[in-house]
Amino acid sequence: MSLPPLRRIVIAGGGTAGWMSAAALSRLLPDAYEIHLVESEEIGTIGVGEATIPNIKNFNAALGIDEDDFIRATQGTFKLGIEFVNWGAIGERYIHGFGKFGQDFGSVGFHQQWLRLRRAGLAAELGEYSINTMAPLQAKFMRARPDMAGSPLADIASAYQFDASLYARYLRRYAEQRGVRRSEGRITEVQRSSIDGRLQALRLDGGALIEGDFFLDCTGMHAMLMAKTLGVGFEDWSHWLPCDRAIAVPCESAGPLLPITRATAHSAGWQWRIPLQHRTGNGHVFASRFMDEAEAKEVLMRHLDGKPLAEPRLIKFQPGRRDKAWQQNCVGVGLAGGFLEPLESTSIHLIQTALARLISFFPHGGLDAADIDEYNRQTQFEYERIRDFIILHYKVTARDDSAFWNHCRQMEVPETLQRKMDLYRSNGRIVREADELFAEVSWLQVMNGQGLRPQGYHPLAEQTPLAEAQELLDHVKYVIARCVQVMPTQAGFIAEHCQAAPLEKQAC
Repeated sequence: MSLPPLRRIVIAGGGTAGWMSAAALSRLLPDAYEIHLVESEEIGTIGVGEATIPNIKNFNAALGIDEDDFIRATQGTFKLGIEFVNWGAIGERYIHGFGKFGQDFGSVGFHQQWLRLRRAGLAAELGEYSINTMAPLQAKFMRARPDMAGSPLADIASAYQFDASLYARYLRRYAEQRGVRRSEGRITEVQRSSIDGRLQALRLDGGALIEGDFFLDCTGMHAMLMAKTLGVGFEDWSHWLPCDRAIAVPCESAGPLLPITRATAHSAGWQWRIPLQHRTGNGHVFASRFMDEAEAKEVLMRHLDGKPLAEPRLIKFQPGRRDKAWQQNCVGVGLAGGFLEPLESTSIHLIQTALARLISFFPHGGLDAADIDEYNRQTQFEYERIRDFIILHYKVTARDDSAFWNHCRQMEVPETLQRKMDLYRSNGRIVREADELFAEVSWLQVMNGQGLRPQGYHPLAEQTPLAEAQELLDHVKYVIARCVQVMPTQAGFIAEHCQAAPLEKQAC
């Protein structure tokens, strides 16, 4: 006997996670579904996820969002990668750029030829072979030109930097125009079925009862539905990721409008710098075991580029993930499902993939254990592989100037990460498992940038004569440099295509 479909969807919590959920479900589910979001304006949001990775372009495209309109509405800028300063050693820096490196030739990839020539002293720094890492050095940006096949200008890969609160506001307008209902109020009670324990309704402080068939927990780290009500446990990863605090503050814009997020390592953590059109976002992520809050605040304020625009605020967090992302008739989205520090800008991506996965396994009537188990398995795999990539930044370092960095350098790491490091250290091999987020080129840039050096390279690289390989690499570097010269600055590009109005003139 078929069960009635789960038509009433209730989203607990707003912010980026809640309104991304509302927008995506209202766009991708049929009109027969009712979507109701509950949030309280009294409850603040974390709001540090202002930088993204290129996958967000797929999310916005699926919603039919015009890129220029979105950039204007969110005071956004474009992002070609992340610059890491003082990570491998004090005074060193590199850019983890999005997109392609070099041009493959012969029977092995570009990076194997680069490793071969680098050992022979015939290759430049790795970053000189990608337009995504060279353009930011001159504050240059333009959209990719797919009509110019074979040119580095066709390979430009970009993401966004934006005001997360404005993005949530933008998606709220989008979702409400598509029929999403919103109720204001604090959740005071979560009602469950006495028969099977499923969630049934949310009681608000004004007395309203919001009933539903399926629930999304977007209540942040509090995880009111997943943890407080359903009792889903949490796997703590602080032994690998010791940072557990962040102090955030915006400041006035200064200097050229760079198309990169900057992560500068300090003695017990790191500082983010995210340039937007109207301000620069800053924050100091640190480990409270190695630095107290007063010192962390002083470090942050001393390294600001411009005048602070607000009082610094402290954010406490615990790195890790929920034991299950889907329990009963509830899915944890965003921080309710887990937290990975914003070092590689994956927070918004994890919201996006949680929603894509939910659409893929969306229940019809009854809840199928096989679907739920597979959803949870895929979520666990994704979190663990991103976790490994972030740990890599801390583990592979020559820094010995503080107790924090000594701890990171000497700590044991997950076996899955150790295997990747060992493979690269031997012959420069990078193995991407299944559909893990970060591709080979990302692992290459971070391992090389942090100072991990392979003992050898793939023997098939030697099929190409050394002089021919050098000529090809030199040509790649030359063409990229010429392409960067013709690109506009990011400030010039935004002024022409998507300049935002001053905040006080934007519609609420």
